[in-house]
Amino acid sequence: MKRRAVLSAGVGACAAVAVAGGTPAWAGEAPTLRAEDVAAARRMFTHGRYDQLRQRLSVLLATAHGSAMNGPVGVGRAAQLLVLASQLAVKQGRIDDAAIYADTAVITARRSGRPVLLAAAARAAATPLRRTGRTDQALRLLDEARTHLTDTRPTASVLDAAGMLALTAAYTAAQAHLSAPALHFAALAEETADQLTRLAAAPTEQTPWELSAPQCTLYRIGVHRELGDPDIALTHARRLSTAELPTAERRARAATDTARALLATGDVTGAFAQLQHVKAAAPQEARRPSLRALTAELTARRPDLAVQAPGITGPAAQPRVR
Repeated sequence: MKRRAVLSAGVGACAAVAVAGGTPAWAGEAPTLRAEDVAAARRMFTHGRYDQLRQRLSVLLATAHGSAMNGPVGVGRAAQLLVLASQLAVKQGRIDDAAIYADTAVITARRSGRPVLLAAAARAAATPLRRTGRTDQALRLLDEARTHLTDTRPTASVLDAAGMLALTAAYTAAQAHLSAPALHFAALAEETADQLTRLAAAPTEQTPWELSAPQCTLYRIGVHRELGDPDIALTHARRLSTAELPTAERRARAATDTARALLATGDVTGAFAQLQHVKAAAPQEARRPSLRALTAELTARRPDLAVQAPGITGPAAQPRVR
């Protein structure tokens, strides 16, 4: 199993290098990515079907190089796929892989000349950077992407990208305990969400933007918890209706962040209840390494709470925070 994982990571790295422009001598002519391929892969991610997506990506990444050689449209699709590959690697605890995919996504997005794609790639790259202690580098990359966006007309897609950059910057700063920048970026994202609401309809799973007032509230939970203010985090959690979040992945994220905030206040039972919501929203989220670690911590504190399902411990109690 270990050898298979190493080989899998190596194949992914080779595909990423190829997309960035380093064509190996043995590479032949490959099929190109279709828009529907990228959209289908994105749906797998937002529905929390991570195992299925990883299998699919092993095929799609092999075609990304051909797409990147096929003009601006193909470059853009390759960048989107690399962002997705990085996000999936983070979910599965493969931070080294996530960094490789994200770095290549940034290079590819720059080649596309599309600031919105660069924003998505910068957000993907910020996660492995902040998880390895390089907060300053992550914030610089996010700021660079935001600068490129400000030179474009404020369309719905531009506002969406700018707001999500701000949310990512807020969480990045919060994890480094930089309170003032974290709160500044969170407020900036909320202002941008208001602009987007005035310009366009509310987001759904079918619309291309992620930014919304509920999304900002979700990030506030994580930001304030990281800053050491779990009570404020839980105030935002009570304001959030998870039904307003458009995807299973986001609903699972809300429950996870709320569970961590509850645990920080000593409410272990409430945290267990939130993990049940993770399982209900996206079962494969419960198998993520970080969720398993959280479950183990809860179990250590309350061993009387029995295991109910793989990766989830505790009774299906009513949630303390909705």
